[in-house]
Amino acid sequence: MASKPSIPKGTRDFSPAEVAKRQYIIQIIKSNFEKFGFQPIETPSFENSETLMGKYGEEGDRLIFKILNSGDYLAKANATHLEAKDSTRLTSSISEKALRYDLTVPFARYVVQHQNEIEFPFKRYQIQPVWRADRPQKGRFREFFQCDADVVGSKSLWQEVELVQLYDSVFTALGLAGVTIKINNRKILSGIAEVIGASDKLIDFTVALDKLDKIGEDGVKKEMIEKGIAEEAIAKVQPLFNFTGTISEKIEKLSALLSSSAEGMKGVEELRFICNNVTNLGLSTASLDLDVTLARGLNYYTGAIFEVAAPKTVAMGSIGGGGRYDDLTGIFGLKNMSGVGISFGLDRIYLVVEELGLFPEAVTSTSKALFINYGEAAAFYSMKAIKELRAVGIKVELYPDNAKVAKQFQHADKRFIRYAVIVGEEEMNGNQYSLKDLVSGEQKKVSLEELKQILK
Repeated sequence: MASKPSIPKGTRDFSPAEVAKRQYIIQIIKSNFEKFGFQPIETPSFENSETLMGKYGEEGDRLIFKILNSGDYLAKANATHLEAKDSTRLTSSISEKALRYDLTVPFARYVVQHQNEIEFPFKRYQIQPVWRADRPQKGRFREFFQCDADVVGSKSLWQEVELVQLYDSVFTALGLAGVTIKINNRKILSGIAEVIGASDKLIDFTVALDKLDKIGEDGVKKEMIEKGIAEEAIAKVQPLFNFTGTISEKIEKLSALLSSSAEGMKGVEELRFICNNVTNLGLSTASLDLDVTLARGLNYYTGAIFEVAAPKTVAMGSIGGGGRYDDLTGIFGLKNMSGVGISFGLDRIYLVVEELGLFPEAVTSTSKALFINYGEAAAFYSMKAIKELRAVGIKVELYPDNAKVAKQFQHADKRFIRYAVIVGEEEMNGNQYSLKDLVSGEQKKVSLEELKQILK
């Protein structure tokens, strides 16, 4: 007996209704990207391994899906590593390609590869799937879409101001009020590490700090100690674990804490510029908050960093994030190309919008009418009308088989199609159509023009 088919954990099939809802979100994001001046590009689903590896930190590298070389992939395997069962070192000899982990590093590769064709500053958006070998859980999948907007070729902080406005514009259009756009700056984190004498442990410090909301203050301190950060150094940043007040008050506290660090003070000034301008310009439904524990474990951020939290009524992780990466293209040989970008987590946004009941009813609408099939002559008469209705953008269809009428009406009911169009000898002779409202039960004869008006 054949085994029941299944799909890998962390992946999903999508029904017609789910696809319609996803496309609704994507269309809103896409229209806002274009409203803000971003242009679309697409890159391959897999890249050369060397393009991706080493760009996301140790944790990120472990989550990259590697693709085995075609053919006899063990033929070129390193015998020593194979015998020692050293999978980390063996991988490079049996896998030359990998599924993309995000859209940002492939974008950096794209910019370097096509630098002579691009007009800078270059504002691009990209809506494509990415893959991560993560442990599946609610809101976390191994295959998911990212919706990114990035600007490269400009160091202006007005870009950060605009990206905050872009977040606000998208979530307002989705009816998703109450999201919090959290902001911090990697220069501030570098300054803190410098002030406490742990500059050599910056990555360990920021990765641990980024987990504050997940593992708590004690968990973060424990991880920092395990990574070799001294307890007296951790004690110096105790204020960070309960950092409250308005954005202005938080900026002043940071200014006092980082007064001895030039790097840290530069971060404070960048934050002050962004936050002051966002506040003065105003946001529609989102709120901005300075979160000094926000670190984002990715190695390539160098300036502002963002993370978007869902409304407090929904238990969900971040639904967006991003930041400034002054030297990302440098890893591919193109120096002094500053960039900043944000990402929307489509799958998590879907879950939040679904949970809050914010999808409009029309999103999942099916055909407006089903033409009942009474035989070849009636079907041909119906198809002529269907062709005209479709030409003016009305979704209609003919039941393909000359089946029992009850079965055809049942089909319309199961598909949530509101109207049935009945065509018999009388209708064909009178150049008319009988239109039945399957909700009210009302039925009447109409002309083609009247049919168009009602179904529109």
